Amino acid sequence: METTQLGNTGVFVSAIGLGGMPMSIYNRPPESDSIQVIHRALDLGITFIDTADSYCKDESDKHHNERLIHKALSTYAGDTSQVVVATKGGLMRPNESWTRNGNPEHLRQTIRVSFEALGGEKPIDVWQYHSPDPEYTIAESLKPVKEAVEAGLIRFVGVSNFSVEQIKQARDVVDIVSVQNQYSPWERQPEKDGVLQYCEQEKLTFLPWSPFGGRRRHQDLQDIPAIAQLAKAKGVSVYSIVLAWLRAKSPAILPIPGASKISSIEDSVSAVNVKLTNEEVQKI
Repeated sequence: METTQLGNTGVFVSAIGLGGMPMSIYNRPPESDSIQVIHRALDLGITFIDTADSYCKDESDKHHNERLIHKALSTYAGDTSQVVVATKGGLMRPNESWTRNGNPEHLRQTIRVSFEALGGEKPIDVWQYHSPDPEYTIAESLKPVKEAVEAGLIRFVGVSNFSVEQIKQARDVVDIVSVQNQYSPWERQPEKDGVLQYCEQEKLTFLPWSPFGGRRRHQDLQDIPAIAQLAKAKGVSVYSIVLAWLRAKSPAILPIPGASKISSIEDSVSAVNVKLTNEEVQKI
């Protein structure tokens, strides 16, 4: 598996990661199936897994995906010492909805629970503030995060759904290695607002969430001529083309496609070998 550096940390991870969300929300698969998906991802060389405390059905189910990933890693027969798990905190799941909670005390507590959910034996590899809460300043919300780094609960810190100005504010409080914002052929805001360029300039890893455009877009990919034609010409899936497009857009990008089936993660990994020319990128 091709690798890429996580931020400017000196830590290298797989050039394509695994997003854990589909295994814990909506129509979640049986736990045994999800563990097989994670094990297959590891077999294929994936060493970066993205999760969150809010990847669950509701508040009573909080931290489900973190515990699932820990169980999969602890039951894997191979070496997991190089696997980096990136989790997030700061969103709540009342009645399957999504709400922000940047209360410093909440973040302090959820970091501790995430630490335990992921095994409680080593620092959280990457902890990301899931979305800035306007009720609190970024400095207020990140204070307990900095404390957790100093206490050895967190190794690296990232942010999610942040503007360039908000990233700068976060970096005044604690070192930042990654930014996770929505980005796909249909959602191009990181190109327009300068976040992608800033990540390149500052050597921050950019993690595009919802790379296939969400559930509705996910089903319609085959109907987009530019993508469908390239997929046919190269003998790969439309999903591989989108992942290849993302990787071609910036060296800072590390795609983290979700998967709940073995076939899905196998297809995503195959995208590492799909190369697009500048003309093909422009066509998309």
